[in-house]
Amino acid sequence: MMGNRSTGLVMALCATLAAGAARAEEDSPFVGRWHWNRAQSTLPPGEPAPRDVMSEISRAHGESVSWSVTIVMPDDERHVVMFQADPAGAAPHGIETTASARMADETLQATFNGPAGQSDTQTCTVSADRKQMTCSGVVTDGQGQSAKYVDVYDRM
Repeated sequence: MMGNRSTGLVMALCATLAAGAARAEEDSPFVGRWHWNRAQSTLPPGEPAPRDVMSEISRAHGESVSWSVTIVMPDDERHVVMFQADPAGAAPHGIETTASARMADETLQATFNGPAGQSDTQTCTVSADRKQMTCSGVVTDGQGQSAKYVDVYDRM
């Protein structure tokens, strides 16, 4: 999972964008379109950086998070990933991955679990002016090795 973190990380980042039902969604600092800030982000050692990442959070509240992520790899291959997650952690993504997300006190916590014990867990916050989102996370390869990262996104 560490070698494929670019895709997993971005998916996880998108998962981290959540807040509260119809009215609360309008007020949520997480709902909107986000662009990955490569210069301010820190990847795990040895992890190749994607060329570009864009995330769109369409629904974010205490009961559900919906988002999509477009990842452009260094070879210009595009991956579009869509997620829906709930606090119970039962939301499947594909055949082998599950995602969960929850909001607590202006933060979003998201966890992705893969079939071989790998995981990606992150906590995101939005700046007071709602122009930047910072997600701090830990990716684990399922064999006991883990690495920290920080993803920074600018509102589009």
